Amino acid sequence: MDSSLILRNIGRFLLVMLLQILVFNNLYLGGYINLFVYLVFLLMLPTTMGRIPMLLVAFGTGLCIDLFCNVMGLHASAAVVLVMCRILFGNKILTKGEQIEIDTPTIYTVSVSQYIWYLVLLTLIYSFVYFTLEIFSFSDFFKIMLLTLLSTIGTSLVILLYQLIFSDRDHSHGVKRN
Repeated sequence: MDSSLILRNIGRFLLVMLLQILVFNNLYLGGYINLFVYLVFLLMLPTTMGRIPMLLVAFGTGLCIDLFCNVMGLHASAAVVLVMCRILFGNKILTKGEQIEIDTPTIYTVSVSQYIWYLVLLTLIYSFVYFTLEIFSFSDFFKIMLLTLLSTIGTSLVILLYQLIFSDRDHSHGVKRN
């Protein structure tokens, strides 16, 4: 990874952490929608980053959010599961089997439909893990599903808005065709 990519990721981390902690953690949306905007940082980690460092970054990021939300381990656990799923099948969704290397997955480096599929699927997995651990009772299965669905929709819309505002609009940036 080059130094400009590292600096962009540090800046992105600081921005989304501040947004999450100062703004989105304090929004009350009926008690059924939680906006996990910091996931954009995990979704945009460079694909060239190794598996272990990516998992450690996910754990550390989730733990930082946990510290400010006073929910020890929920965000960290769900973030690690999200990144593990991203490692296992994220690139397959983004590239659709093409021989393409994408440095930073954004709405501008892959097709819009591929990015939305990537975003919604991984956010859905994150939300399901988070709410399952938070409620920790399958007698409330439908509540878990409702919270998961509404939070996935809300989070995905905010992350798409973030992508439109803050991502590099140069479509070829970070894409290498083999």
